Amino acid sequence: MTTSPAPEPDKAPDPAPHKAPDPARNTAAAAAPDPAPVDVVLPCPVDVILPCLNEAEALPWVLARIPAGWRALVVDNGSTDGSAELARGLGATVVRETRRGFGAACHAGLRAATADIVCFCDCDASLDPARLLPFVDEVRGGEADLVLGRRRPQGRGAWPAHARAGNLALARMLHRRTGLRLHDLGPLRAARREPLLALGLTDRRSGYPLQMVVRAADAGWRVTEHDVPYLPRTGASKVTGTWRGTWQAVRDMRRVLAEPPVPSHHAHVALTASRISTDSRSQGGTTQ
Repeated sequence: MTTSPAPEPDKAPDPAPHKAPDPARNTAAAAAPDPAPVDVVLPCPVDVILPCLNEAEALPWVLARIPAGWRALVVDNGSTDGSAELARGLGATVVRETRRGFGAACHAGLRAATADIVCFCDCDASLDPARLLPFVDEVRGGEADLVLGRRRPQGRGAWPAHARAGNLALARMLHRRTGLRLHDLGPLRAARREPLLALGLTDRRSGYPLQMVVRAADAGWRVTEHDVPYLPRTGASKVTGTWRGTWQAVRDMRRVLAEPPVPSHHAHVALTASRISTDSRSQGGTTQ
């Protein structure tokens, strides 16, 4: 498979005016430290990939919740509300992805990442990136290869009934296909970057999160899930907020589930190497 080179963080003009965030949701953002420059890319222990399409209202809260020392990679997927400029002004590294699609944005962020461990999180303030801390600890400690967040709705309207029913049906189909017993296929997740790239993910639409889990299972990954609060999102959902978006997502995911198992030699090798590295570090630099 031929892969395109990793996109470079872009440099854009001064931040444009944006809509003021909701004070109730953005209390933490008000106390955020001065943003650091993003034109110098330094090694980070964790990169958090944030696919973004017109999320200027939610970005301050989301970026303020990134754990200290981690890097936020905001992948702008064609925003027209100044999201990219706002994210840069708040200290995030911004990656441009012109090809529309949730999977396209996620994969562009994965290619641009440099950290050993990467996380994914929606950019609409429905999920708290601070909840990723135990996910990363589990991956870093060698207890799991892919950790997923099981969404637990908080308040009315956080998760529409039709979207919740579709997710449940999808989890059941996933079990039949892979044997994994999961309750949710939500976007909050953590794994090591090199093994993820070795999975050879090809979906660039709504099927990307599912394809990641399916191919991880085919490659023998240990997949776990943990409960996370699911808040009412800021703005309208691009996927499950409409029946059209929901139908498109279902069609994408059915296509992924219909794919035959993909040879996973490269993913297995990359995963084995990461496990050996983890064991070596835990044993003070020696391997058995």
